[in-house]
Amino acid sequence: MRKLGLIVFSCGTVLLACCAGLFGGIVGARLSNATVNTLTGGIVNQLQVTNQEEAVIDVANKSSNSVVSIVVSQHVSDIENLRSDPFLRYFGLPDNNTDNSTDADKLQEVAAGTGFIISEDGMIITNRHVVDEEKAEYTVVLNDGQKYAATVLAKDTLLDIAFLKIEANNLIPLNFGDSSQIKVGQTVVAIGNALGEFSNTVSSGIVSGLGRNITATDRLGGSAEQLYDVIQTDASINSGNSGGPLLDLSGNVVGVNVAVASDANGIGFAIPSNVVVELLQRLNTDGKILRPKLGVRFRMIDEDLKKSNNLTVDTGALIVKGSLAGDPAIVPDSAAQKAGLKEGDIILEVDGEKLTENRPLNVVIQGYRVGDEVTLKLLRATEEIEVKVILQE
Repeated sequence: MRKLGLIVFSCGTVLLACCAGLFGGIVGARLSNATVNTLTGGIVNQLQVTNQEEAVIDVANKSSNSVVSIVVSQHVSDIENLRSDPFLRYFGLPDNNTDNSTDADKLQEVAAGTGFIISEDGMIITNRHVVDEEKAEYTVVLNDGQKYAATVLAKDTLLDIAFLKIEANNLIPLNFGDSSQIKVGQTVVAIGNALGEFSNTVSSGIVSGLGRNITATDRLGGSAEQLYDVIQTDASINSGNSGGPLLDLSGNVVGVNVAVASDANGIGFAIPSNVVVELLQRLNTDGKILRPKLGVRFRMIDEDLKKSNNLTVDTGALIVKGSLAGDPAIVPDSAAQKAGLKEGDIILEVDGEKLTENRPLNVVIQGYRVGDEVTLKLLRATEEIEVKVILQE
């Protein structure tokens, strides 16, 4: 349609030139400039697309050898109540009721996920749920087909992140980027073991959103975890991609793929790289991932909780008993008990940071280390008080 408009406009210019040469010359000059600008814009757009395609190809070529498949195997006798996860593809499982002892001792591949290399000597990152089976063996498969037995070094109790180790050398690690610098709309690339079958599947898309809070569940809705401040992307993330990298166009890891929206297409989520780097630092410093705990059970205040409990504040963490009989509001011998916190207290702030539904108590506390002293602002009945607490493991 745009081309047709230019042709019609050109014909009109010729007629005008026959009647008035000077006027026709002016119009012709304007047409010439417009035509050049239009063509130039088209060339620029084409170059931009070409450059972006080349960048994605370059990222895929440079990064693929650093992305690994993680195969989960169990003895037939141990295969029961297996997790059904949105990223794990279960292979044909044998009948658990077999009485054949030989079959019972046989290793069976039951699931597959993705990971990526972060050190030359074989340290690998993946999701915790990929390696969460205690009675399982894990095998890392490199892009060239080499297989290595993997040891689980650490699993984080809060975030869906785990660290593995294989006995190998001269591997190619991926570099971490600064996830605080990524922008909505920028191009990203996801690489993973799609469907547990197609290793190093590459997809690209954009960052669709930042700072998302989601509840990730398995296919049956049984196992759930709350994830905060994750990256949303429309880069295609499929079953089996769990634990794979989300990369920027420089090939730097800006996130670890962790979940997809089950009721929509093209919506995936990744844990920001800065959070993962901080976990790695904890592991390198302490030899394990130590998580500080306050030692309270709580509910974040929303409109419904405010109304049902006649509260006077809109935000904060209300300290309450657990849903099961015998679950105390304050954990015995915890940091909270030692600091004198009580059931019914509302924690308003931690070191001056207000607690909200988007920044709940458990997330804010995880920004500190074991042994740190923090100041809590509490609302106790009608009085605001401040309490100092030393966080414990």
